[in-house]
Amino acid sequence: MALPLTYNLRNVFVRWRATAATIFGVALVVAVFVLVQALAVGLEKASQNTGDPRNLMIVRKGSTAESSSQVSRQQFQTLEYLPQIARNANGQPLVSADVVVLVSLPRRESKGEANVSMRGITAIGMELRPQVSLAAGRWFAPSKREVVVSKKLAERFANFSPGEKFKTGGHELTVAGQFDGHNTAFDSEIWMDADEARSIFDRDNYSSILVRTTGTNAAAEFLRRIESDKRLPLRVEAETKYYSEQTSTALPIKILGDFLATAMSIGAIFAAMNTMYASVGARTREIGTLRVLGFRRRTILAGFIIEGAMLAGIGGGLGCLLALPLHGYSTGTLSFNTFSEVVFQFRITPWLAAKGIIFAVVVGIVGSLLPAIRASRLPVIAALKAV
Repeated sequence: MALPLTYNLRNVFVRWRATAATIFGVALVVAVFVLVQALAVGLEKASQNTGDPRNLMIVRKGSTAESSSQVSRQQFQTLEYLPQIARNANGQPLVSADVVVLVSLPRRESKGEANVSMRGITAIGMELRPQVSLAAGRWFAPSKREVVVSKKLAERFANFSPGEKFKTGGHELTVAGQFDGHNTAFDSEIWMDADEARSIFDRDNYSSILVRTTGTNAAAEFLRRIESDKRLPLRVEAETKYYSEQTSTALPIKILGDFLATAMSIGAIFAAMNTMYASVGARTREIGTLRVLGFRRRTILAGFIIEGAMLAGIGGGLGCLLALPLHGYSTGTLSFNTFSEVVFQFRITPWLAAKGIIFAVVVGIVGSLLPAIRASRLPVIAALKAV
């Protein structure tokens, strides 16, 4: 005969003082777990949301990121007018050669300096990135030492408002405007004219080439053309795939989250165990009565485990609610691919919240297992005589 679930649920709330501390402890563990994992999810989302499925990214073979890639001007000229490349309404080929460099800039409120990715880009390059839109000011004008900055970077770095100036590479640059990358990897960049960037930072070569072909068959032909040309030791892949692979920064954060959750869960397990042992001690006569009424040992064992799981599940739900206000909050960290500042948002997804609650329930089950075994093994006569 099984115990009704209402019996277990009422017992969780009857001794509310004893259970409140455990629920709150589990809630804190789950909140930390969810928030750290939300950092990793935010990083992954920023990369996975970046790029246009119609575009192809071209970098040097063996390079792991644009910042470590070099594509010569001769190689760019070889590719620029290939027949597989699509053209815009003005008949211009949809191909852009970009220059990506790292610059060290001061943070706001004198909080030190950090590396930022600066991308030299052409007008066609902007056309190939429709995810980016102007948020304030205007776009940069070539040959005038002007840049546009991500509005999210502007919240973190000094002198990034339209009209302000900052120095880098021995040159003074003027912020013409701010753009919105709409939660993509472009939110972590500064943009300026490509040829001007090559001149300022003394770069003979480009970092990457972005192209749009006329279709799927043209893309395959374009790839075969590059692979068959010994002058072009280049790697070609879909832009969306390239950015989705730039997520190695999220792995250490995930590992850190798992480590913190494991360390804190040990304390939560002992808290749940203490609460359940206290419950067993206070309900000795009740347990004996249940045995007299015909409830088996395994039923009592299951009942106490269910109570522990309920208690922890409530704590897990509370932990998710505690973490929820930070959903969408912008922050930044160091990218292990580019060694520059990468801006992203906390992302608490439904699956992540479910993982937090499942994690809490597991903590509750483990913490209540030993007290449940003790309760199921209480002698009936001794339990009935308990005061």
